[in-house]
Amino acid sequence: MTKPPMLTAAQAREQLLMPAVPVSEVELVPMQAALGRVLAEDVVSLVDVPPLDNTSMDGYAVRTADTQNPGSVLKIAQRIPAGSVGTELQAGTAARIFTGAPVPPGADAIVMQEDCSSPEGSIDQVQVNIAPAFGQWIRRRGEDLTTGKVALSAGCVLRPQELGVAASAGLTHLPVKRRVRVAAFFTGDELSLPGEPLKPGGIYNSNRDTLLACIKALGCDATDLGIVPDRLDATRAALRQASKDHDLIITSGGVSVGEEDHIKPAVTAEGELNLWQIAIKPGKPLAFGSVRRESNPGTSTWFIGLPGNPVSSFVTFLLFVRPFILKLQGREANQTQSYLMRADFDWFKADRRNEFLRVKLNNNGGLDLFPNQSSGVLTSASWGDGLVDCPPNQPIKVGDLVKYIPFDALLK
Repeated sequence: MTKPPMLTAAQAREQLLMPAVPVSEVELVPMQAALGRVLAEDVVSLVDVPPLDNTSMDGYAVRTADTQNPGSVLKIAQRIPAGSVGTELQAGTAARIFTGAPVPPGADAIVMQEDCSSPEGSIDQVQVNIAPAFGQWIRRRGEDLTTGKVALSAGCVLRPQELGVAASAGLTHLPVKRRVRVAAFFTGDELSLPGEPLKPGGIYNSNRDTLLACIKALGCDATDLGIVPDRLDATRAALRQASKDHDLIITSGGVSVGEEDHIKPAVTAEGELNLWQIAIKPGKPLAFGSVRRESNPGTSTWFIGLPGNPVSSFVTFLLFVRPFILKLQGREANQTQSYLMRADFDWFKADRRNEFLRVKLNNNGGLDLFPNQSSGVLTSASWGDGLVDCPPNQPIKVGDLVKYIPFDALLK
């Protein structure tokens, strides 16, 4: 029987994202509880920002008709600090004004105090030493936000700057998508948790802390179901438990076809499963399917099974699980940031698969390569600050421009 061709990374992402649907529940939360959440609906400004024409500089409000020639002398008729409103500016007069204060009617320019001086012996006059341009240093009413117009769009992740925009729009609460709930468990009788004695031939489970941290970094609620014994009944029980109150189940390990790999028969028995071979390195096997919810017949929880090697698990999470979670969150579509950067290394071990090499920016503006690119060497990801997306059968030599994806762009 001929094996089906391996999927490319792009094909796998497309198939993975096709059935995903954003969560529908919306919560109205106070501003300071909204950081990192996904805005569920467009929100409009309750006010104009700024509410009136105001000055962006300390100085003098003037009429350009009175200051067409440098050296014009004007009477200082009023003083306008921020938080107060002046009166109409009369011909031949200026208003002393401070940053943020409303521009008085009749004034059509602001002159910085550095461009002004006081005529000798006068305390109520100002000499304007330039010919200001119409509208100079004036922030117009509504130039930032306009009453009734969209201030923030649905699908954006609420960062500190978005919360600032919402506050300036007069909002106190924001409608956000509820958090995506993700359960994770890990298979392998050889695994122990840090702090426990190692079994003969055993290893500490690094994938648990790596993947749970990745889930939380994306703003999800993460449930740790621990290490599940390498038994079919135990794996099925863990799947049933995880399906109850979660949108997605993630596992690490057990997605191959060995006698001790029970993920495939367990998920098949509790729902449905596709096993994919993806033409990437590290990584390759990926399981995708769903698990029936016994508590809510007719509904299912999504399932993604990652490989067990620590770097493979980490990289496949970033490449495939992350975009799936982003779609569940209802986040606006965004392409992962990548940059053309100079390789300061040679890589002549070109593979027929699409490789993702662990690299680090150096002080010369180029990229250095971690010397050991094995899928079991997690220190390569800790040392590095991103990945090079190396096409199939593509060697790299010093000076080549390569596609660099920073980890910072993959963990938010």
